[in-house]
Amino acid sequence: MLISQFSRASGLPVETIRFYIKKGLLAPTRGQQVGENTYQRFSATDLTTARMIRLQQSLGYSLREIAELQAEYRDSARSAARTCEVLNQQIARLEEKRTAIDAALVFLRGKVEWIENGQPDDAPQFAELPC
Repeated sequence: MLISQFSRASGLPVETIRFYIKKGLLAPTRGQQVGENTYQRFSATDLTTARMIRLQQSLGYSLREIAELQAEYRDSARSAARTCEVLNQQIARLEEKRTAIDAALVFLRGKVEWIENGQPDDAPQFAELPC
């Protein structure tokens, strides 16, 4: 698919896709040249890669860390043990995020209940929740 199609399929703006290419995070194949333009072709694998980049970013990975993980993967240097190590790190990051989100939800629900009950006592404090 061309960059415009890839943008629609991935939900990423074209500028972000170009940035990822420049940083080496995406590596589309070079397609047909028309005049001075060489079209880039994106595959289903590129789409999966783009989604993984977004997931890893949401987990707090820097673009540098993502690039290093991708380079390791592309170089086939990753063993099954290393793959499991990376996946377990991602699982741990998701669990930490879930804990923080759950704590925020408890606080917000308590705050809504406090407001709906006419603010009877001291307002719930977020600091009271274990984080």
